[in-house]
Amino acid sequence: MIRLSAREAMPQHLRGGIIALGNFDGFHLGHQAVAGEALAWARAEGRPAIVATFDPHPVRFFAPDTPPFRLTTLDQRAELFAAAGADAMLVFEFDAALAATTAEAFVQDLLAADLGVAGVVTGEDFTFGKGRAGNVAALVQLGASCGLRARAVGPVSDADGVISSSRIREALRSGDCATAARLLTRPFALRGEVRHGAKLGRTIGYPTANLEMGSYLRPKYGIYAVTGTLPGGQVLRGAANLGIRPSFEPPIELLETYFFDFEGDLYGKTLEIALHHYLREEAKFETLEALIAQMDKDCAAARRLLGG
Repeated sequence: MIRLSAREAMPQHLRGGIIALGNFDGFHLGHQAVAGEALAWARAEGRPAIVATFDPHPVRFFAPDTPPFRLTTLDQRAELFAAAGADAMLVFEFDAALAATTAEAFVQDLLAADLGVAGVVTGEDFTFGKGRAGNVAALVQLGASCGLRARAVGPVSDADGVISSSRIREALRSGDCATAARLLTRPFALRGEVRHGAKLGRTIGYPTANLEMGSYLRPKYGIYAVTGTLPGGQVLRGAANLGIRPSFEPPIELLETYFFDFEGDLYGKTLEIALHHYLREEAKFETLEALIAQMDKDCAAARRLLGG
């Protein structure tokens, strides 16, 4: 996947492309519909197909103290866009300069002139430009003045309403992995580098791979049945504690994963941990024996749910 920056010149072979434009955090069913329309349009006209995203998310720029809410990193989005069939990912670095760009300048100068975009596909609720002054109607009108065509895709809904990143976040905060996975079309997954910890798990027969949560949304704290993807693609099954480890001091927020039937050194490696099933809330145990007994039960339950 070619990763492009909107601050740099568009490679000549990608000028004249069709872009799907949005935040696309999570790249859920609604986002996939927007990208799918752009890819189909590009293929029909023999043009490059590009999916664009903003980083950081505009909310992070305007409200930097907002609690973490990300569903995907840039690397994860790049892989998802590539799997959807895009030729490239275009990143708009959201900073003070972009926030101050007028709707007119965004379309006519940045999209049309600088990036050479031929067509744009957005969701019907897309807004852009200083003060969010631009909408789909403005995109169509401004684009027409400089040879840039625009299309909008309506919301994708299910029996419970419009599919959105907000719904997915709500599901994850309540421990509803199934709903999140259905709307995302895959389990929610966190990616990070395995860090050294206190190594308490190995003393009780449960060595864990520990990941910091970073900028990801915090799903409901508790115990999960998970899978972990290692560099190279090997997939392991396991059980994970996501939270602050109330049985140990001091409280440290981590995603701690114990992989079944695995021996090896994972320190420094980048793993992706997918949350498949929520098992229970975190709990504080008065003795190590009680903790180990519960972990035995949790692992047995996770094995059953993950298929043995």
